[in-house]
Amino acid sequence: MWAACRPQTRTLAGLGEGVSTAAVVIAAPASGSGKTTVATGLMGALRQAGRRVAPFKVGPDFIDPGYHALATGRPGRNLDPVLVGEPLIGPLFRHGSDDADIAVVEGVMGLFDGRISDATTGPARGSTAHVAAMLGAPVVLVVDARGQSHSVAALLHGFATFDRGVRLAGVILNRVGSARHDEVLRQACDHAGLAVLGSIPRADELAVPSRHLGLVTATEHGRRATEAVAAMTELVARHVDLAAVAAVAASRVPGEPWTPAQVAATAEPVTVALAAGKAFTFGYAEHREILCAAGADVVEFDPLCDPLPAGAAALVLPGGFPEEFGTELSANDTVRGQIKALAAGGAPVHAECAGLTYLVDDLDGHPMCGVLAGSASFTDSLTLGYRDAVAVAESPLHTVGERVTGHEFHRTTVRFAPDRNPAWRYGGRGGRIVEDGAVQRGVHAGYLHTHAAAHPGAVARFVAAAANH
Repeated sequence: MWAACRPQTRTLAGLGEGVSTAAVVIAAPASGSGKTTVATGLMGALRQAGRRVAPFKVGPDFIDPGYHALATGRPGRNLDPVLVGEPLIGPLFRHGSDDADIAVVEGVMGLFDGRISDATTGPARGSTAHVAAMLGAPVVLVVDARGQSHSVAALLHGFATFDRGVRLAGVILNRVGSARHDEVLRQACDHAGLAVLGSIPRADELAVPSRHLGLVTATEHGRRATEAVAAMTELVARHVDLAAVAAVAASRVPGEPWTPAQVAATAEPVTVALAAGKAFTFGYAEHREILCAAGADVVEFDPLCDPLPAGAAALVLPGGFPEEFGTELSANDTVRGQIKALAAGGAPVHAECAGLTYLVDDLDGHPMCGVLAGSASFTDSLTLGYRDAVAVAESPLHTVGERVTGHEFHRTTVRFAPDRNPAWRYGGRGGRIVEDGAVQRGVHAGYLHTHAAAHPGAVARFVAAAANH
């Protein structure tokens, strides 16, 4: 996690209307091509070369930004037009790239993959291509070269011509097998009219362990994550032309930067406890910044081993992997009791996904906080996707009928007591209506992840409720 409160006054020397930090978007034809290794290594290598690098990730990913933060020494941030709306992408980019001289944006899935809809023209909403076009930034395509030679030319031709609103500025060949393989691939790229900005040999030792929701988080990996980022940095520094990448970087983002200072602060600071540590790592940097701007003194604690911070008037429980730490979470009965008492007193509690499963009676048989009557369990099926939701009950965050777009990403399920008041209602597969989470006194808990920058009023309302409580 990062420092509690950034200064609310901003100096943007040299950034006038329509001028912004130069950026390069690292994309791929498909998932699994190695773009996280390349993007993270590129961030680290550019920083090592003396550049101030701003890291970004397209989409609702919580894991890659942790590695980006290690590589750059700055908070990893997300650019997701589905969650925050198109008008906020440019301002959020300018906010996150303040004081940087280059931004590296890691894409999501394949270049043109985005939210599935009935749209048949233009880039899919939320895709890497969509975000690159909004930023006016060039795309460097990471191509997994295993099992390919001249056919790479046809692949590159297709990606370069599919959408003329997206500019491919070059290629980084990944997992190249030999010097001869490299030579043939470069001929193919030349045939397609695209410059080769790097050629990286196979390096299986850089594989990062995966889990049911993706990579293992940087926080959980600890020192090994730092070592992995260092190895990625060294690999890219050796095999990618950093000067050539920097030379193609550009962006065109008009308007002013986003600022958390748009919310009104409470008269007196109020302590908001924020769960952190290995079990609770899923959060957007802007959430904390808005909490601070609204008057919160944000104090982190690790529910695996810490008590609730002294004087906590409200609690935020973000997403993460509590199912991996059920025994340890259950063993800290001190903080579980404190959280139950805090919620019973009517204090505002905001819980998303992992936070929801921590608040119920038990998780896979391990006693949890017992704030909400229900039982959580791990399943074999992944629930994943954007949801257009409506708030069902009044809470310290939302009013009845308020609409949001959120994202689900979990392999757990919760069986609630029949008398619960759901937090959200939205459409599910097959036209069914899903009732998600629960609202109880000051508690608002659900599986849905939302982005605070799209709903700063909800965060301000939460902090105000804490101050009033």
